[in-house]
Amino acid sequence: MKTQNSARILCSALAIGGLLMASAAQAQTQKPAGGSVKSFYDLKTETLDGKPADLSAYKGKVTLVVNVASKCGYTPQYEGLEKLYREMKGKGVTLLGFPSNDFGGQEPGTAEEIATFCKNTYDVTFPLFSKVQTKPGDKQSPIYSHLGKASGNLPAWNFSKYVIDKNGNVVAFFPSKTTPDAPELKAALEKALAAK
Repeated sequence: MKTQNSARILCSALAIGGLLMASAAQAQTQKPAGGSVKSFYDLKTETLDGKPADLSAYKGKVTLVVNVASKCGYTPQYEGLEKLYREMKGKGVTLLGFPSNDFGGQEPGTAEEIATFCKNTYDVTFPLFSKVQTKPGDKQSPIYSHLGKASGNLPAWNFSKYVIDKNGNVVAFFPSKTTPDAPELKAALEKALAAK
């Protein structure tokens, strides 16, 4: 009787151990959250007017991503960003603006108000997308979740800039105070253009 009980306990222990080992192996092979996103160009979003937008449309170009706002001390950078976009789009550079109300409530408007402001004030022609949350949390945009993980940097304020290479890798990050005509920003764009 004692031998039978010992055998049952041993079998139970082995079964539990096997289950634990299988569970641990499964946990190691599961992809981490967001693991399927390897490139910025794998992401999808919406345009400012609410239409679906697939960022794979920009694959093969160098992309400058900026979190923009209409009522910020840095808002005049729109002028320099538009100038940079017009200068470099023929070379294979695009610029994508993501309005965000994260910092100081400086982008409170509707999509229509943002579009009107950008067009009438700075004649913005580069693509603008729907308003996003850049800060960590439940409502953080997958775009900024990816940019943060890929670069180790999230915006500390409006008009932070990411340079994305032709394959969708983040190759440079610049804080808000870096102006669109800053030599280091242009150098990063040119370096990404020159890379294969």
